[in-house]
Amino acid sequence: MKRFFKWVLLVAFVLLLTLGAVVWALQRWIGTDDFKDRAEREASAALGVPIALAKIDVTVWPLPAVAVEGVQIQTRPALQLARIEVRPAWRALVLGQLELATLLVRGAQLPQAGIDALQLSLQKKKQLTQAAQGPEVENAFNPQYIPRRTVLDGVTWVSAKGTRMVLDADAQLSPQGLPDDVSIKILKGHWQGTSARLQRLGKDWTLAMTVGGGTVKGAFQLQPAPGPGAEFVVNGQLQTRAVEVAALMNAPSVLSGALDADSTLSVHATNLGAVPEKLLTTSKFTMRHAVVHGIDLAKAVKTVGLSRGGETPLDTLGGQVTTHGRSLQLTNLAASSGVLSASGNVAVTPGRELSGRVSVDLAGAISVPLQVGGTLDAPEVSLARSALIGAAIGTAIMPGVGTGAGASLGDKVGQGFKKLFGK
Repeated sequence: MKRFFKWVLLVAFVLLLTLGAVVWALQRWIGTDDFKDRAEREASAALGVPIALAKIDVTVWPLPAVAVEGVQIQTRPALQLARIEVRPAWRALVLGQLELATLLVRGAQLPQAGIDALQLSLQKKKQLTQAAQGPEVENAFNPQYIPRRTVLDGVTWVSAKGTRMVLDADAQLSPQGLPDDVSIKILKGHWQGTSARLQRLGKDWTLAMTVGGGTVKGAFQLQPAPGPGAEFVVNGQLQTRAVEVAALMNAPSVLSGALDADSTLSVHATNLGAVPEKLLTTSKFTMRHAVVHGIDLAKAVKTVGLSRGGETPLDTLGGQVTTHGRSLQLTNLAASSGVLSASGNVAVTPGRELSGRVSVDLAGAISVPLQVGGTLDAPEVSLARSALIGAAIGTAIMPGVGTGAGASLGDKVGQGFKKLFGK
C-alpha cells in the first residue's frame, strides 16, 4: 500500500511539473511582442477597428486563464478595458473542443458613442462578408463561443450626454445563450444604489429590482425565433411600487413624485439591437404628492397667455402611458390639487418635444383649454388661437369673470371651425 501511494505521489508530482512547464512555455510564448502584434491584427480584423493591447499573459490563480491588459478599441471615442480574463471550459478542452466558461472584465470605460461606432463597424463588416460569401454567413452562430458566465467588475458606462454610471454585473447563460441568472448593481452615478436580478424559471423569467426608494417586479415570456431570420417575441408584465420618478431620469425631471404602475410590454424583433425601436408598452399609473416642474398651471389659467417656469404641486395624478420605441403618449390624464384640477392628453417625441392639450379648472371655474408645447427640459403652455380670441372678447365684455368663459367658448367654436381659427 505504501508503494502504491508513493507511485501516486510521483505521478502527481510529474503532472504538476508538466503543467508548470506548459504554463511557463505559454507565458514565454504569449508574452512575446510577436504574439501580441499578431493578436492585435487578428482582433482588429475581426472587429473592423484598430485594437491596441498592452500585455497578454497566462495566469494560474485563482483559476487558469488567458489575461489581456490595457485593451483599447480605437473607436471615436475609444473603448478602454483595464483587464480581460478568459477562462476555458476544461472538460471540453480535454476533449479537444474550445468552449468559454468565464469572461471577466475589470475597470472598463465604455462610452455609448464608442459602443455605437463599434456596432456600426460590425454591421458593415457583416454586410461585406455576406456579399463575398453569401447570406448563410449570418446564421453561422456557435453558442460555444459565448461565455457561460460574464462578470463585470467596476465597469463605467458613459451615456451620449456624458453622464457616468459605474456598475458590477454577473450574468450566467444557458448552453443556448439565454440568460439564466443575471444580477446588476449600480455603484456610482445617477442610479446609484439600484440593484436588479433576472432569473430564469423554466420558460419564464422573473425580475426583482430596487430603484428610487421603491420596487419593480415582473415576469417575462420568450417565444424563440422559429427559424433563421425570423422574429422572436417577448411579452411581459411589470408592477412598479413607490418609485420616485425623478430618480429614473438622467436629466432634471419635469415630474417628481412616488409612482405606482401596472405595465404590459411586448416586442417582435429579429435581433437584440432592434429591441429599443420595436418595444411596445402600456402602463396605467397613479402618483402621490406629484410636482410638475417648469409649468405653473394656475398662473397659466389666470394670465390666459404663454406661461413658462414655475411648478404645479398635485395631490393626485393618474392616467395611461403608451410607448412605441422612443415615442410616448400620455392619455386620460387626470390631476387634482386643492382648487385646481386638470385633464388632457400629451405626446412626447423621440426628440423630447411636447405636444398636446390640457383643460384646467381653477376654483370650480369653467375649464380653460391650454396647449402644451416646448420640450421635456423646457415645457410651456399657452392658449389655443381660438381660445385666445374668446378670452379677449370675454375680457372686453366682462373683465376678470369673462376671461375663462370666453376662452372655453372660443375653444369650442374653434374646434368647430378649424379652417377659420386654425389649430
